[in-house]
Amino acid sequence: MARQKTVLIFGASRGLGLALAGEYCGRGCKVIATQRVTSSGLQQLSARFPSSLEIESLDITDIIGASNLKSRLESRALDAVFVTAEICIAKNNTPVDVDELDFIEMMLTNALGSMRLVEAFHDQVSPRGVIVVVSSQLGSITVNSGELEMYSASKAALNMLMKCFSARHAEDTRALLIVAPGWVRTQMGRDDAALSIEESIPQVVNMVEAQSGTPGLHFIDHQGRTVPW
Repeated sequence: MARQKTVLIFGASRGLGLALAGEYCGRGCKVIATQRVTSSGLQQLSARFPSSLEIESLDITDIIGASNLKSRLESRALDAVFVTAEICIAKNNTPVDVDELDFIEMMLTNALGSMRLVEAFHDQVSPRGVIVVVSSQLGSITVNSGELEMYSASKAALNMLMKCFSARHAEDTRALLIVAPGWVRTQMGRDDAALSIEESIPQVVNMVEAQSGTPGLHFIDHQGRTVPW
């Protein structure tokens, strides 16, 4: 009988993170999902999958909280880690008029906080496992069209930090993935987005599963296609 896989998902209270938790629970995996505040979505998911879902509370920018969570989970072997937590504020601002605190908050959450979690938990991931950060095509310098400038900058920073992490772990056997899930209809993605959660997340999971055991860093979309840096 195959061992039940364990997946840790940071930022699973709603949106893509919650959808990932539901998808993995539905596939028979053990899921550890974090929430910043109590999530009704996770509570409902827990009622559906009481033996599969564990809920932990964590603010992605809380270094002490992340360290405490690391201690609580230190005996757990992980097959995949997803960092999905993100914010998108100052949507219409440019460097000329953005509030400095808004910019700092996005960079802290979307880039620095995300990478601190990768740094903290990567050694708990199976040697043939996968580490995933959710980025965006807007983080690509090549294809970016200039929209959502501050958000795009935070995702480009996340991509660069993952590249630096990969360079420092050149011999790592784990797959390192930067995933652009597409413009998805979530609270952040809006109702007029191009993709439904059902069109994006199952494909993301299929693609991540296919990458298991394949070392190296890849920037890819929800269908596994390479996104230019």
